[in-house]
Amino acid sequence: MKFVSWNVNGLRACNEKGFQDIFKKMDADFFCLQETKMQEGQLDLRFEGYESYWNSAEKKGYSGTAIYTRKKPLNVSRGMGIEEHDHEGRIVTLEMEDFYLVCVYTPNSQDELKRLDYRMRWEEDFREYLKKLDERKPVIVCGDMNVAPEEIDLKNPKTNTRNPGFTIEERTKFKELKEAGFVDTFRKLHQEEVKYSWWSYRFKAREKGIGWRIDFFLTSERLAERIEKAEIYDDVLGSDHCPVGLEINI
Repeated sequence: MKFVSWNVNGLRACNEKGFQDIFKKMDADFFCLQETKMQEGQLDLRFEGYESYWNSAEKKGYSGTAIYTRKKPLNVSRGMGIEEHDHEGRIVTLEMEDFYLVCVYTPNSQDELKRLDYRMRWEEDFREYLKKLDERKPVIVCGDMNVAPEEIDLKNPKTNTRNPGFTIEERTKFKELKEAGFVDTFRKLHQEEVKYSWWSYRFKAREKGIGWRIDFFLTSERLAERIEKAEIYDDVLGSDHCPVGLEINI
């Protein structure tokens, strides 16, 4: 079973840069999107054989997540059922017969870390949300999680130690998520490989290889031995992020 996740940084803009061809070429069973920046229906984007499920932010042109799936889910939920967190369209969860699939766009701590305190509350609540799902059946969670967990996961760790995405607070929360029973699939299969999934649009960062790995597939530990491939498609253009992928035997 093949999964793809991509922060498209505005689906309407990405669609003008070849999104549909990329989608078809990747031929995934589940294709998860973050930062769609649109309301459902603003772009009539349908693919034969797929159903789609959306969670749009109340604020137009902001955030948003979606999942295209070839396999009809048993249930669909949006958000995590907590009022503070459920206005920005950051989570779509599909309940399948044998697992849950969670597509997430984690809040950015923002310049001067002005949203770090909120981010910490989000992290605590999201971890508990995943743990409760995991009690029922295994979980696959994917998306832009806005953190580079280790120094290997970004080009310039020393100059970014107090920047959003590489604070000790954010990295600790990611570590706690793994300790709660979730596996970073790319790092499990590629322990020493340096590969990035996001590059700033400034200073020709992508051309210079100055990037961060902040997009992930995580699975419940009991699925770890079923992982067949975990990929970062860093040759795919169309956004400041590239897609990431997972192939797993379920």
